[in-house]
Amino acid sequence: MVQAYILIQTEVGKATSVAESVARIPGVVTAEDVTGPYDVIVRAEAESIDELGRLVVANVQQVEGITRTLTCPVVRL
Repeated sequence: MVQAYILIQTEVGKATSVAESVARIPGVVTAEDVTGPYDVIVRAEAESIDELGRLVVANVQQVEGITRTLTCPVVRL
């Protein structure tokens, strides 16, 4: 299982609606509004890094109001 944090920047005033929409995507564990350089932080999981990439590109990035994402896979050192 691959886990990652997805940091999302949104259009002004869209953070809440983006978080609500992203939270409904299969594979998303949590989606929360935050303050700072990013507007929403998502925790997601997938069976492989390729599946995680498809989740981000085909589902998360398609949500209206998102302007940029940064995916940070979790590593176990």
